[in-house]
Amino acid sequence: MVYNLFTHLYAGAVRITALFNKKVAKMVKGEKEAFTVLKEKIDPKAKYLWFHAASLGEFEQGRPIIEEIRRRYPEYKILQTFFSPSGYEVRKDYKGADVVCYLPLDTPRRVKRFIDLAHPYMAFFIKYEFWKNYLDELHSRRIPVYSVSSIFRPKQIFFRWYGSSYKNVLKCFTHLFVQNQESVELLKGIGVTNTSIVGDTRFDRVLEICRQAKDLPLVEKFKGDALTMVAGSSWAPDEDIFIPYFNAHPEMKLIIAPHVIDEGHLKEIVGKLKRPVVRYTQASEEDINKADCLIIDCFGLLSSIYRYGEISYIGGGFGVSIHNTLEAAVYGIPVIFGPNNYKFREAQGLKACGGGLEIQGADDFNRYMDRLLTDKAYLAETGKQAGAYVSDNAGAVEKIMRTVKL
Repeated sequence: MVYNLFTHLYAGAVRITALFNKKVAKMVKGEKEAFTVLKEKIDPKAKYLWFHAASLGEFEQGRPIIEEIRRRYPEYKILQTFFSPSGYEVRKDYKGADVVCYLPLDTPRRVKRFIDLAHPYMAFFIKYEFWKNYLDELHSRRIPVYSVSSIFRPKQIFFRWYGSSYKNVLKCFTHLFVQNQESVELLKGIGVTNTSIVGDTRFDRVLEICRQAKDLPLVEKFKGDALTMVAGSSWAPDEDIFIPYFNAHPEMKLIIAPHVIDEGHLKEIVGKLKRPVVRYTQASEEDINKADCLIIDCFGLLSSIYRYGEISYIGGGFGVSIHNTLEAAVYGIPVIFGPNNYKFREAQGLKACGGGLEIQGADDFNRYMDRLLTDKAYLAETGKQAGAYVSDNAGAVEKIMRTVKL
């Protein structure tokens, strides 16, 4: 079969790449160890709900469901698997799951062995996870399997003439919880009708993050009474846009949480700044009192830091793609981002409601910032629309729980 041939070729390529790439080597090692993890940690008498996410972003979409199941049905155990090290390495100690491991590659032999050991009672595949052999095996064993927060586009293989055989993989799902009407119509066109539009579970997740936001006294002291912009997950092209504006506007303060935290990038940022700056991990109270810019040189704080801003800037829009806009929008503040956002439904939604401001470059940024800094009504209304967009689109978890029968 073509799919299995491709999978075996891919497995060989991955093993070769692992010789030269540490990240891939971690993945290969983790996949081999997954069977040992299952043998040692799976309780054969327990009922496991299996959640699979490719990486960290998809995990965050599945997490609200895991935690709601934990709350309602504590008698079930949770198995969480990842495909990518960027998910596993960050969440391998996640307390909401009883067992966390990598997912072995989708070859028939590995699949049968994995499911024999895990013996899941039910499975949830998050967003774009459509592993044919896993889905075929779950279906043949009559194990319910759900697709969560999935979104479909006409260019995906399922809807192409050459993907006619692969489309049957979607018929293995017990139910598909999709994000929009377009997905429903595309699936209906290939004979898949067991669908529901529930939206994106990330809206539920960011609301929960907002409720659990950490108090950060150092950041609060830095902010004081000044209007503050929080630039999250920024890259050099983003910093080349907002830092010159900040340098020229002493009435505002700036918090930068760069996407890449290494000494080279941090020194590059400092070199662009013409106003007093301090790094979070090196800041004393005296430093904080003198600084106009605070650089967050550690991970895990950004989602809580947005609460201290009146304006947010989300990085990545001048590179591969923008980062998480919802983590900022949930606090009811305007969200500014670059042009590479067309694949992100939430960015399109924020633009449509007026809570998100797309820029093509420095001129657009300067124009928006001038208005946000001088027009209090505009600042308030833009932020209000961003916050309302998040709250209005929440509720996916409850819709899913009404359909999933435990």
